[in-house]
Amino acid sequence: MQPDWITSDAPVPYPEALAQMEARVKAMQAGTANEAIWLLEHPPLYTAGTSARVEDLTDPDRFPVYEARRGGQYTYHGPGQRVAYCMLDVAARGRDVRAFVAALEAWVIDALAEFGLTGHIREGRVGVWIERPGKPPLPDGSMREDKIAAIGIRLSRWISFHGLSINVEPDLGHFEGIVPCGIRGHGVTSLVDLGLPVTMGDLDAALKRTFARHFPD
Repeated sequence: MQPDWITSDAPVPYPEALAQMEARVKAMQAGTANEAIWLLEHPPLYTAGTSARVEDLTDPDRFPVYEARRGGQYTYHGPGQRVAYCMLDVAARGRDVRAFVAALEAWVIDALAEFGLTGHIREGRVGVWIERPGKPPLPDGSMREDKIAAIGIRLSRWISFHGLSINVEPDLGHFEGIVPCGIRGHGVTSLVDLGLPVTMGDLDAALKRTFARHFPD
């Protein structure tokens, strides 16, 4: 059975989203709810994952900061960014957390490919990256790459929650209050920043079309 797809049109406050995710996970554990993918946006905020370092929060008074208790470091969420919270049964999908995260990454890359973009996974850099050959290289001569999607999950008795975020048209300046995911040198981009007139609805449709390729029944 494919998951329930839930879309929120108005930005959802982070504490409300967290409470709803936790309630859904408990219902799934009790056998009274299906898997779910919740598509939403948040008001501007920063979340701190379990590996977040204080020094990576460079402007702590800019937006509210929430402890997310998911994997990863600091992440920005805000309008123009599609957040996909993934409440899925990892036990039924092989009890392999690494494979599950790899499937999330491949799903994002597949969805981006629908718009002609080539996303990349880099060792030591969580998330999905876009090569930027038109930008000046890094000091070591390597190609500049910008992050377009972040991934961070948490498990509760083998049910996942939290998930991923993809930049459609957020204010990229809002990322300047943190070191995104603790990675310095590279930047952040979005579909619109890359010259693609993609709407939130376009991305949602691509995510729905490509999901089953990576998370079959």
